[in-house]
Amino acid sequence: MEHLKVLAICGSLRRNSYNRRLLSVARKIAEDLDARVNEADLRELVLPLYNEDLERPILPEPVIKLKSLIADADLLLIASPEYNHSVSGVLKNAIDWASRSDNSFAGKVAVICGASDGPYGTARMQPQLRQILASLNVIVVPQPQVTVRFADKAFNPDGSLVDSKTFQQLHKLITRAVSLAGKNKI
Repeated sequence: MEHLKVLAICGSLRRNSYNRRLLSVARKIAEDLDARVNEADLRELVLPLYNEDLERPILPEPVIKLKSLIADADLLLIASPEYNHSVSGVLKNAIDWASRSDNSFAGKVAVICGASDGPYGTARMQPQLRQILASLNVIVVPQPQVTVRFADKAFNPDGSLVDSKTFQQLHKLITRAVSLAGKNKI
């Protein structure tokens, strides 16, 4: 049987971001479930700010690469911070680009999670991201919601999550997503 292809996307550009750490844990869970995980590193892609004028005559090369990575994936793992109660600008820009000139997200299964150093984790951002992705025909696995609060204290020195309950929730979410994406692939 062919391995499930997973694309990991971090909605933060910061090298040592909490969401990059959370995505690393999520990647490991997916790999332990026998999935092949690739990453769309938005720091390396350096997408221009979305501008319809840049779509013609062809899309910018970083956009073509992002769209190809998404198109090739069966499942998307997205970890994003919450900026001003909303989706990070860098993630929204990537979504805007990838949905243009043939929506690369259509029919994909996705997991969203997030970490923040505040008391709400990413509880205010996640419904907005779900709405955005749903409008692009993405199946977002709804439960359990994983919002890591007080992220500055949430990770062990080895990068693992301090709270075993949070890890179990993330594991359950990704296990459900891998199962759904496997069924969706058929």
